[in-house]
Parts: sequence; structure tokens; C-alpha cells
Amino acid sequence: MALRPWCSGKTRAVAVTVALTLALASCGDDGDSSSPGGGRKTVTVAALPLVDSAMLYIAQDRGLFEKEGLDVRVQQIQQSLQAVPALSKGQIDIVAGANYVTYFQAHDQGTLDIRIVAEAIRAAPRMMDVLVPKDSDIKSVADLAGREVAVNVLNNVQTLTFDEILRQRGAGRPVYRQIPFPQMGAALDKGQVDAVHAVEPYDSAIQDELGARVLVDGSSAPVESIPLSGYITTRKFAADNAETLTAFQRAIRAAVKIAADDPAAVRDILPTYTKVTAGQAKSLDLPVFPPAMDGGQITRLTDLMEKRRMLKKPLDPATLLVK
Repeated sequence: MALRPWCSGKTRAVAVTVALTLALASCGDDGDSSSPGGGRKTVTVAALPLVDSAMLYIAQDRGLFEKEGLDVRVQQIQQSLQAVPALSKGQIDIVAGANYVTYFQAHDQGTLDIRIVAEAIRAAPRMMDVLVPKDSDIKSVADLAGREVAVNVLNNVQTLTFDEILRQRGAGRPVYRQIPFPQMGAALDKGQVDAVHAVEPYDSAIQDELGARVLVDGSSAPVESIPLSGYITTRKFAADNAETLTAFQRAIRAAVKIAADDPAAVRDILPTYTKVTAGQAKSLDLPVFPPAMDGGQITRLTDLMEKRRMLKKPLDPATLLVK
């Protein structure tokens, strides 16, 4: 069965362009955000083409940033990790949909001194699934022990949360292989892996294109509703741009309210910055878009990281929130 071209030449060209843009962008060291025209503050945001960034794009599409006096410029990236050097050097100001695990580890290791501007998403039922081919002999999570499962990044949030699901069910661990989300469908189709751990929109796309079967909901207990990603900046940018970040937070909250009142707003915006078609967007399982930050909820994730020795020392997310 032919697969939708998740990793088309156009996509690769965009990725290369973004990488070059991030490398060449020069906003100077972490200082005040600039005001190039009209008195609006410029904020450069790196964003993933995932549902995690939906509130950013709604805010931009509805003029919510402009209303707050902000000129938000978005640069797409393919993985959270790509943006760490640019954020560290002040070439970008915020990473939208930033994978918490990646940035908490960078903070823990002293690579970045981060602050959380807003939560992006929390897990919701069926927004990420472990999928197997429709004719697979894998019938339960117990059958995954020793089998190959694709994840986007090794030793990160996918393996962290799925290992916890397996632990609670008394099942053995699989062998994880790193395969980018856009390539997971092809890898499963060719038998290069036994299963894939896919998030939306790739989750629904792989099911639609291959008839892949859902083995287990990757958002099920004990990791239900766990925070997964946020809007991350540096401590210095937060200290130097408090009013700008407060305005940014108001715009994101306004976008969350729009999405809460009309979930179709999310489904309408997704095709504008992802490979999801309008038809596919209608059936996607959406995550939770939190209206406010909750350090206690984010602690559930850092507790898991400490338990799995992914942090060298205890980390209290409440101390990182931009208030």
C-alpha cells in the first residue's frame, strides 16, 4: 500500500532551510526583544509541525499576538533537540511544543537555564498509540518484550511514559529504535520494526494508510493526562523581557479559550502548518491544551525522570514557571 509522502523532497528542503535559518539567524545575545516597526516587540519562536504548536498558530492566525503588541516570527523545526543550540545562543527566543524531557535534561546538565512560559499539551486518550501491522502476531503489550519499537528520540518522553505503562502491566521492555515520526509509517510498512510509538497527526495517518492496529494507548494509566510539552525560553530572556512574555502568555491563553469553545479551530489550523489534510484533521484525537500552568502536574513528569535516573538531581518545575 502506497504511503502518503511524509518525508517528501519538499519536507526535506524545508528542514534544510530551517536548519540554515537557525544557524544564520542573528538576534544577538539574549537581550531585549527588538521592535523593528510599528512599536511591536519581535519574538522569534521555533515550532514543531505537531499538534503541540496549535495554540501558537491559532494565536498568530487570529491576530492575538498583534493585539498584544507582538510581532511573532515562527521558524519550523523537526525535533525539539534542534532548537537547543539556537535558544542557548539567543538566536530564537521561545521553543513552542518543546519536549519537556529534552529541556529538563539540558537544564539539569547545565546546557540551558530554562523557564516555562506556558504549557503546550498534556496527554489525552488516543493522541499517541503503539501501532502494529494489521496482520502482526503481536496481540498484547507482553508480546512486545524484545521486539523492535520505533520512537522519535531514544531515551526521551516516549520511552519514559511507555516503560511506565509496561511496568504497571508487568510486561517486559522492547528494543527501541530511533526513527523520525515522518518515517515511521514506511518503516512499519517495510517490516523494519515490529511496532511504532506514534503521536498525532502521524498516529492517525499510519492507521489510515496502512490499516495499522492500535496495540495500546500511549496515554493510558499511569501516565494519563501527564504534561508532555511546553513553551520554553531561557532564564535571561525571561528576566529581560518580562512584559513581552506576559503579553505572549495572554495571547496563548486567548487561543486556548478559542480552542476550548470551538475545537474545530484546532482542526482547521492543523493543515496550515502540518502535513495533515483537512479530512484527516477532522478525525484526529486531540491532546489537552491547558488553560494555565500547573507545576504540580509537571512534577509528575520530573518524578518519572528521577525514577528512571534521567536527571542527576531533583528538579522542581514550579521554580521554572514564568509568572
